[in-house]
Amino acid sequence: MLFNTPYLLRKLGGRGLIWKLPGEHNELYLTFDDGPGPECTSIILDILDQYGVKATFFCVGENVVKHPEIYKQLTAAGHAVGNHSYNHLNGWKTQIGTYLKNVEKCRQVVTGDLYRPPYGKIKYSQRKALKDHYRIIMWTVLSRDYDAKVSKEKCLEKTWKYTRPGAIIVFHNHLKALEKVGYVLPAYLQRALDAGFQFKVLDAGSFDKLRTGC
Repeated sequence: MLFNTPYLLRKLGGRGLIWKLPGEHNELYLTFDDGPGPECTSIILDILDQYGVKATFFCVGENVVKHPEIYKQLTAAGHAVGNHSYNHLNGWKTQIGTYLKNVEKCRQVVTGDLYRPPYGKIKYSQRKALKDHYRIIMWTVLSRDYDAKVSKEKCLEKTWKYTRPGAIIVFHNHLKALEKVGYVLPAYLQRALDAGFQFKVLDAGSFDKLRTGC
């Protein structure tokens, strides 16, 4: 059960995938997948606002269409957004033509050049087709907040254990993760801020000294 992405796996994953970023000034990059949605997003936004932290939300296109007012809340609050496909497609199980059209459909409602493949599953052919149009964002630390076998206490301790400068951390903006996120996120933010970390959104400035596949 992996909470971090080992160096060897990052190397084998291939070029063009962004697993972490430089952290010379103790930057961390907090990300949330799957939303927006009425059950979770407002709770996450309230916690982030309480700690003065900005994050990057990888949004599913159909959820944006269903909840446009919640999507506007994300952007109005100064958070960054990224493409997470229109229907949360598993790239390993999807033909390239269907996959690319789905990503492009999401781009009609989620603007920008950030993309995270759902489940982290993307074929070489899909990555090759997307890499000139998107920065494909993976992760350094996976909180496993969605996993029923992982307690909220273990979720917090493991996420914190693997936190390092430049890490990209994944939580989920989804009902299945809400209980853990409500417990883990404030405690994690407090620990990180007390330790001198600063949270940044993923934007053009984040990629000035880019590390890919490392």
